[in-house]
Amino acid sequence: MKPFQPDLVYAEPGALEYPLGRELYERFRSMGIPVRMTTSHNRVTGLPGKTEAEKYRIAKRTLVIGVRKTLRFDTSKPSAEYALPLATGCMGHCHYCYLQTTLGNRPYIRVYVNLEDIFNAAKSYIDERAPEVTRFEASCTTDPVGLEHLTGSLRQAIEFMGRQEFGRLRFVTKYAHIDPLLRADHRGHTRFRFSVNAPSVTTRFEPGTSPLEERIRAAARVAEAGYPLGFIVAPIMLFNGWKTEYEELFRLLAKMIPPDLPDLTFELITHRFTQAAKRVIEKRYPKTGLEMDENLRKKKWGKHGHVKYVYPDERMQEIRSSMEGWISRWFPHAVIQYLT
Repeated sequence: MKPFQPDLVYAEPGALEYPLGRELYERFRSMGIPVRMTTSHNRVTGLPGKTEAEKYRIAKRTLVIGVRKTLRFDTSKPSAEYALPLATGCMGHCHYCYLQTTLGNRPYIRVYVNLEDIFNAAKSYIDERAPEVTRFEASCTTDPVGLEHLTGSLRQAIEFMGRQEFGRLRFVTKYAHIDPLLRADHRGHTRFRFSVNAPSVTTRFEPGTSPLEERIRAAARVAEAGYPLGFIVAPIMLFNGWKTEYEELFRLLAKMIPPDLPDLTFELITHRFTQAAKRVIEKRYPKTGLEMDENLRKKKWGKHGHVKYVYPDERMQEIRSSMEGWISRWFPHAVIQYLT
């Protein structure tokens, strides 16, 4: 799979005052990619397309070069203390992705070029909590590996965090384009995680991402480069033959990843949805086979009063026992950080 290249680029005038912003602006123009100006990375208007579906597809191929003005970081539990905002939006078309609703009518990809400001803000958070370690999640609103060949921002973040005694970085990816990151001076302060799933889930519901085996091969190379490694199995779905397929996933992992790899982690996240997400997903992917039947689910209220539809308790227990069994069998030294 080839790395992402945008079909259309917008730039904020202020972004051109930063070296990365100017570099991206000149590079895309030299490639013949249309570059337009916009007053704000949050207000991109005039996207081409006759229908809403067509505008959505074009937006997912649109890159906006912007300045991150809000330097108060969001929290990112349970993964980390804070989110590290390097970019917003993703070029993948995962049907179930929560960005479908959180990004609303702004599904285009925004990259932030004022990296020094962002890293200085992160340093303030680290200093505030020292000597406790502060963890930052770089993939709350994007897949930073999928953009790294364009921006180089993730490597800079990795090397910045490598210099912080009490700072740690985490991110997760569905992309195998990891070559620029293998030589980064990470000093063991960055946990590199890969999102994996049952083969049929990956094929049916994750278009526009690297194939499963390519991700796992990339994970093996990341481990060889000395990064702490993790896998996020998400979203875990129940379907006919789900146990067979998820067991096959762990067999595949065990073929390529050393079973005694030190400091290997797993994060397990089951499929859930909201009614708002269901409406958006069915509009954008009308032929999706994603199971979103409220009658098969249990209601769970979020902290802001939003209702999520999750698997009932007995199915959750079945998932837990199965996942824990497979991980203990093939990766007995790994740590399961959480199942939700």
